[in-house]
Amino acid sequence: MGAHCESGTVTGLLNHAGLEISEPLVFGIASGIFFGYFHKMKAFTFPTFIVRNKPGQMRTNIEKRIGARFQTKDFKKPADGMKALDALLERGIPVGCQVDFFYMDYVPSWERVHINVHYLTVIGKEGSCYKISDAYFPKIVSLEADSLEKGRFAGGNMSPKGFLFYPTFVPASIDYEKAILKGIKKACFYMLKIPIPFLGVKGIRQLSRKIVEWPKFARDTEHLSHEIMKINILLEDQGTGGAGFRFMYATFLQQAAGIISKPELLERSKELMEIGDGWREISLFSARIGKNRDLGPDKLRQLSEMIADRADVEEKFFKRLAQTIK
Repeated sequence: MGAHCESGTVTGLLNHAGLEISEPLVFGIASGIFFGYFHKMKAFTFPTFIVRNKPGQMRTNIEKRIGARFQTKDFKKPADGMKALDALLERGIPVGCQVDFFYMDYVPSWERVHINVHYLTVIGKEGSCYKISDAYFPKIVSLEADSLEKGRFAGGNMSPKGFLFYPTFVPASIDYEKAILKGIKKACFYMLKIPIPFLGVKGIRQLSRKIVEWPKFARDTEHLSHEIMKINILLEDQGTGGAGFRFMYATFLQQAAGIISKPELLERSKELMEIGDGWREISLFSARIGKNRDLGPDKLRQLSEMIADRADVEEKFFKRLAQTIK
């Protein structure tokens, strides 16, 4: 199992190819930690936020920073995509696939939602069923070909288009110090300096200011309750490793400290664990007021203040982290 579907899938494929690397290292080297707030955009029916970099970037950033290579391909016709997958499996090659999570029938129906950027590994085929290794599931599972095809070729925003990938080269030696420092520098840039007002720490501040306006976008109290409770889901339940990836990034810093002999990163790791505890308090508070329909102006202002506090501590943290590796 993995903490997150993309970092877990990429890690599993690299491990299978012979590279001993942990998921937190993959996540950190790929600058996976991020924040973006989207108040009102065509792609979203309601204001929302993200806590990781763009889907697919973990794989591409890992390629650039450690020198691994992945073969990738998407398809216009489902039949071509399934045929290509079968050909790779016949050669004994595990294949990473992008799917719509809703069609993964091994997951209980009440947990399945339409999201086109779920990643998993297809490791074999028996009759009409594919063998799946999913970072969110504790054992190898079977999935009917029809369901996998629907998931790989679902329509809508960020349609998978049958996208598949697998490693074709893993370097014999890796300059981990260079890769780790590059990953941290980019993460600090995106959190502190990216000149876009709704990304990074600025995005956290925008969420804190705008969340008090969420009631006017909701159809009714039930809708608002659903959206407020989704804060908990986005931070805790959708494969973040807890607290919007803060705990996993803290683990990365802890591992990085030993690899590049920089003990100061252990202090940054401890600081981020405490910051993650604050995000977890936001998760619990959101779940509580959403479940109880206690969504008056006072509660939303309290939630706003809690988020604003995270913006302040994260700005200080990433400045210290940038200084640590300077």
